[in-house]
Amino acid sequence: MTDSKIAFIGLGLMGGSMARGIKRSHPHVTIMAYMRTRSKLDQAKKDGIIDIVLSEPGDKRLKECDLIFLCTPVEYNAAYLARLKPLLKPGALITDIGSTKSDIHRHVQELHMESVFIGGHPMAGSEKTGYENSSDHLLENAYYIITPTAQSRQEDIDRLVAVARTMGSIPIVLDYNRHDQITAAISHLPHIVASTLVNLVKDSDKEDELMKRLAAGGFKDITRIASSSPEMWQQICMTNRGNLAHILRSYITSLENALAQLEAKDSQSIYRLFETSRDYRNTFSEQSKGPIDPDYSFTVDIADEVGAISTISVILAAGGVSIKNIGINHNREHGEGALRIAFYDKESMEKAWERLKKYRYELMM
Repeated sequence: MTDSKIAFIGLGLMGGSMARGIKRSHPHVTIMAYMRTRSKLDQAKKDGIIDIVLSEPGDKRLKECDLIFLCTPVEYNAAYLARLKPLLKPGALITDIGSTKSDIHRHVQELHMESVFIGGHPMAGSEKTGYENSSDHLLENAYYIITPTAQSRQEDIDRLVAVARTMGSIPIVLDYNRHDQITAAISHLPHIVASTLVNLVKDSDKEDELMKRLAAGGFKDITRIASSSPEMWQQICMTNRGNLAHILRSYITSLENALAQLEAKDSQSIYRLFETSRDYRNTFSEQSKGPIDPDYSFTVDIADEVGAISTISVILAAGGVSIKNIGINHNREHGEGALRIAFYDKESMEKAWERLKKYRYELMM
């Protein structure tokens, strides 16, 4: 990493975690930051994470920066671009960390800032918020999508790749339109599906709420993400509404086809629906093909350090717990831990949970 002065506009969970990750690897890098809550900036300086507290997003000290991160909500990031434009020194870059990219790239084009902006999307997160919950390893082993503009220089793309690697992330360079098409299908649509399915059950349930009481297993698994922040997902859907509407229409068509097949008693088509989805889903991992077993697993938040996985294995082995599968969780956008551990049965999972809790590991279902 060659950038020696970096600024953060916004120092919440993500901005704070990124600043911590950079400072851990490069303690001599100068980090300055601005956010509305001054007490948190003072705490970050006391922690040694930032060196300079900025008084406003237009602070003239930003003229010294090599790289500026926009880490505020999606609708605010675009508004800061115009204020930062006159403060950029030759060679300086601006990047953001928003979950959708087309909208901010459009603002960049309107402001003629394509040569000084490269988009970014670290696919990590947590159900917690705020600088106080930031971690120097939140982005470790998480994908970090980098979206250049038509005028981005290769050396500038390489700079951002280097910063992502400094934080322990896995950088992927991608066209911003392609990014939004992909996330519409694999991230944004599933949130709509999960939320509408939960609301369907809520509206279909009787006064005894038996549907709610019996909901478990697969239903809970596929609707877990419906518990995410309504405000955040409203913003994401609105800034990617074109791609999301397109993929949603395709999904509605697939549901209509399934309905027609059921009403026509077309058992072969229904069989093919489950067969093709099973076969394709099984290519996502190395799990054996066949009926999907119940998911007895949870995630553990650990730092990417030598011996970290071995330590967990020893703790569980000492307790007589057998592990079915263990692996790094690369996409942690919805708050999952860094390591996912699967077990053969519920009893083993619960026993492992209690043992790791005893050793003060942070665990998530």
